[in-house]
Amino acid sequence: MAAAIAAAAAMGLAAAAHAQLVPPDESMSFSIDAAGATFPFPLIDKWRVEYAREHPNVSLNYQSIGSGGGITQHMEKTVNFAATDAPMTPSEELAAPNTLHIPETLGAVTVAYNIPEVPGSGLRLDGPTLAMIFLGEITRWDDGRIASHNPGANLPDAAIVPVQRSDGSGTTFVFTDYLSGVSGEFEERIGRGKSVPWPGGVSNAGNEGVAATVRTTPYSVGYVELAYAFQTGMAYAHMQNGDGTAYVEPTIESIRAASSGAAAALPAAIESWEGVSIVNAPGQGSYPISSLTYLLLYGDLGEVADSIDEAHAIVHLINWMLTSGQEHAEPLLYVPLPESVARIGTDALQFVTYNGMSVWAAAAESPFGDGMSAQAPGTGNGTGGDTGVGAAGGGCLVATAAYGTEMAPQVQALRELRDTALLPTASGSAFMAAFNGIYYSFSPAVADLERQSPELRALVRALVAPMLHSLPLMSLSGGTEAGTVAMGSLVIALNAGLYAAAPAAAASWAWRRSRRRG
Repeated sequence: MAAAIAAAAAMGLAAAAHAQLVPPDESMSFSIDAAGATFPFPLIDKWRVEYAREHPNVSLNYQSIGSGGGITQHMEKTVNFAATDAPMTPSEELAAPNTLHIPETLGAVTVAYNIPEVPGSGLRLDGPTLAMIFLGEITRWDDGRIASHNPGANLPDAAIVPVQRSDGSGTTFVFTDYLSGVSGEFEERIGRGKSVPWPGGVSNAGNEGVAATVRTTPYSVGYVELAYAFQTGMAYAHMQNGDGTAYVEPTIESIRAASSGAAAALPAAIESWEGVSIVNAPGQGSYPISSLTYLLLYGDLGEVADSIDEAHAIVHLINWMLTSGQEHAEPLLYVPLPESVARIGTDALQFVTYNGMSVWAAAAESPFGDGMSAQAPGTGNGTGGDTGVGAAGGGCLVATAAYGTEMAPQVQALRELRDTALLPTASGSAFMAAFNGIYYSFSPAVADLERQSPELRALVRALVAPMLHSLPLMSLSGGTEAGTVAMGSLVIALNAGLYAAAPAAAASWAWRRSRRRG
């Protein structure tokens, strides 16, 4: 570990330039294939059009086949990347190791209905009542349990026609995740999943199919992504919030309110996202059926790309989606990612490889010839930050595992040092980029071993303690280039002495002593 730190430091402090991810080679044409969730399809299709305006040599072919189909194609390696509203399960992760979960946008699942007597939006429902409708226990629109939420509404004496997805669907996962959380009976009988055993009703494939069925079927009710309901003029319910204090309309503001506290608890892109959910979030104005949706990308694109140039085009496209492309989200009723959430993906992209070669570095205007970009987290092109695989996820994975939480004072001290003493200077930024490039090559595996072995965790804590005590010296740099180089060199020398010279001297002394005794 000390050798890696010293090597990365030497490389990082030797350069001050920041690399920029350049666009795909204009002399080449690229066709990128992707598939998956219908939930974000309107936004992905908008991205396809807008990105092609800027980079006409790159075309995106996205098949809106549902999250289940997207995950299957990702596991079978028949697409360059996939999209899903439901994080991969442990068994799916085993079938597709080294998969990154990259949040792409935030959206909401609406409860759309077709009641001729109630033509506009605004029918009020709470979670338990909605669960009973899809369990088949509430079968008529004038049922007292619906009427109790809608005093004075002209509810008809007509049979309810539930409409649900027939395909494996992340929208279904979000919807059933919500209903399972508000109804113990629903959780027991139906449960959460991309495909579940609905007790009755009508089924159709995709958000498009459910929306079309609800629009053409009087007295029906179904669940569709907000953009589909809005674009087709469908009526949708106002759902009771998680606090039980108000009925909330699905809007940009209410989805943003539901997601406002999510960023701090989200994992790094390379880690497992099983169980991540923002449904039924607390707050007066939080819409309760809100969700993140994700892109799935192999950490080594040699799995699915034909060349490093194609891998570069994939990385550039996704980086654009997470940065410039976010401006297209709100007009389509998706919530742009908060910067801290977008960084989960943009940080991770800096460490994507093609058959072991850094894609970012190979495609960047970098002073390094070693396959690592000098771009610092938090600078240039929207990348970097605290939550992704880059600065925090890669640089702090071992410490986070050693101390049990990313909120540990030792981990927070590392981040504060990075943000206040290193990133403000070009040399410190270059050091962090080079350091992360080497450190991330082994830190995920070490962190996994730590989680499995308390003994190893204790050993790592003991080993990193001297280094942690030396790092505060960087606060004496004064925030200048000269100070950063000087104090950085001192810290490297101290750690080289602690981890290399001192053990070597001790071993040499012990060997000579044993020889004399012999």
